[in-house]
Amino acid sequence: MSDRISPRIASYVDALPLRPEMQVLEIGCGPGVAARLISQRLTSGCMLAIDRSATAIDAAIAGSRAEIEGGKLRFRQVAVEDFQLEPSDQSFDLVFAMRVGALDGRHPELEARALAAIKAALKPDGILLVDDQKPRPGRDLPAFP
Repeated sequence: MSDRISPRIASYVDALPLRPEMQVLEIGCGPGVAARLISQRLTSGCMLAIDRSATAIDAAIAGSRAEIEGGKLRFRQVAVEDFQLEPSDQSFDLVFAMRVGALDGRHPELEARALAAIKAALKPDGILLVDDQKPRPGRDLPAFP
């Protein structure tokens, strides 16, 4: 699929501290544009992208066949506050979100649940990046809402 990549997404992805071996989680992936870009930069690493919307996940899967078949990209429909590692998942080195309502400060109870779910999935020395906020190490995230 030929993505029309917005300058905002391209700039955000370019600024991520990616390494080819990383395990990366995107929260609120929408149609999967950033997830595809990142998965193409991974060699031994893997990308999981989640979204609460079934429509978004369907579109992301439809546009990502090559990356999925190559084993570098997976999608899952789940809200961040309900996210849990599955037995086949590894903890993440990097978790990021762009414009995700549960993490933008407008819904404190939802954000607390989301941060607890992220902490459980993020390596202690892993990093959470949300929009233009300061990077947060996994060990510094709250464990319980």
